[in-house]
Amino acid sequence: MEIKILATSDMHGYIEPTNYAEKNSDLPFGTEKIATLIKNIKKNATGPVIMIENGDFIQGSPLSYFLAKNKRVGELTQVVNALGYDVGVLGNHEFNYGLSYLKSAIASYNHPVLAANIINKEGQPAFGKAYDLIEKEGVTIAILGLVTQYIPHWEQPATVKDLTFKSIVETAKEYVPKLREQADLVVVAYHGGFERDLVTGEPTELLTGENEGYQLLQEVSGIDALVTGHQHREIATHVQGVPVVQPGYRGSHLGEITLEIEQTQEGFKVNESKAAILSVESVQVDEEIKKLIAPAGEEVEVWLDQPVGKVEGDMHITDPMVARIHEHPYIEFINRVQMAASGAKISGTSLFNNEGKGFGSVITMRDVITNYIYPNTLAVLKVTGADLRAALEQTANYLILDEGKVVFNPEFIMPKPQYYNYDMYEGINYTIDMRNPAFSRITKLEFEGKPVEATDELEMVINQYRAVGGGNYEMFEAGKIIREIQIDMTELIANYLKEHPVIQATTNQNFTVLR
Repeated sequence: MEIKILATSDMHGYIEPTNYAEKNSDLPFGTEKIATLIKNIKKNATGPVIMIENGDFIQGSPLSYFLAKNKRVGELTQVVNALGYDVGVLGNHEFNYGLSYLKSAIASYNHPVLAANIINKEGQPAFGKAYDLIEKEGVTIAILGLVTQYIPHWEQPATVKDLTFKSIVETAKEYVPKLREQADLVVVAYHGGFERDLVTGEPTELLTGENEGYQLLQEVSGIDALVTGHQHREIATHVQGVPVVQPGYRGSHLGEITLEIEQTQEGFKVNESKAAILSVESVQVDEEIKKLIAPAGEEVEVWLDQPVGKVEGDMHITDPMVARIHEHPYIEFINRVQMAASGAKISGTSLFNNEGKGFGSVITMRDVITNYIYPNTLAVLKVTGADLRAALEQTANYLILDEGKVVFNPEFIMPKPQYYNYDMYEGINYTIDMRNPAFSRITKLEFEGKPVEATDELEMVINQYRAVGGGNYEMFEAGKIIREIQIDMTELIANYLKEHPVIQATTNQNFTVLR
């Protein structure tokens, strides 16, 4: 008998094949195209098909942002329900709009939501179930749902209060032996990825516990298939003999694991397994899903075209790397918005990816939300001068010299681009000297015209993700937060533009990167 496991992960609210930069796009991603693949596979399948939604579905696109702001999560989850998943798994970004919205999403799904390693005060899985047992054509398949344990390092403390996030390895060691007794096959669906090279076993990132997929397969036997996500990678392989998939980002690929099984006296046995990721490159959209989301999609396009401000001068980003090493008017603008909203005199922000284009002469909501892509709120921290210097050294480590040219450190591009972890600051004057060794590159650091001393106490504003240490900024933590601005940045930007309808594309060039 042939059993297929189909998995999506990290769809991030991209239902239609567009990145919202312009109208009427037909790009190679989106749930509408994934739906076509799924229906074709199910139609031609010779045996049971198991479908898993592996997290990060309700956040990430202008569509999902718009629906969240209007508390209309059901218009997103109806798409998931129409596809007929057997189970879903929570992702880390499911928490971004708060617990109330998350619980509304979970309640609106037709399938169980799994998260075995997120535990409440009573010691039980806090959301839905730990696992589900599915019986198809006489075969019992157990699906264990796991989520990256690193969520408290990114989320507002109030959101994760009273929740315990356990290691997935520890959790799997508890559950997999029990599931082997109850089921013929054990599948693990993990909203997390791999911390080591899958061939050599060499670490590919700091071993913080954010990704534990490699350790899981090294230490836990009895897993027949592993679905992963979170890193937005495209993976289809075998590790320790276990078929593994990770199907990219935004619905660019569908993960497919095929298990050939036979019944023996001891029960069902896997004779052969295959892992594949299927691209939607040449796939047409599914008309049923398109029709479901079209009303909301049309509303979003109208909303995105609303003008919210004007620019005098040039605020376009033509080269994202240049914008990181020479202060850009867009970056200075974002920092000014953060300072105005918080009252802090020092601000740090990032250029999150290489897709943002900055602002033209007329700023629309489309420009705002396709440049500032995360639903961040802001936090003001009280830090020491030593903390600030350490943060600047950390940010400088995201750059290297390559034949005399400053480039983004490739260690932080593969396996997942981390452009969002390189920060640029306003309110201080500083120099990064790339000729110096890592973590000794800050040769100038001044605040209000005076050198910053290690014992100085300073207030600074950064986004919530960074404020609790996200991006391995260990000098920042929740305990240093002295106030929060509970309005997300997209709204803060729009509000700032209402007060300042014409902005100047200027910079004060307060930082220098020497090569």
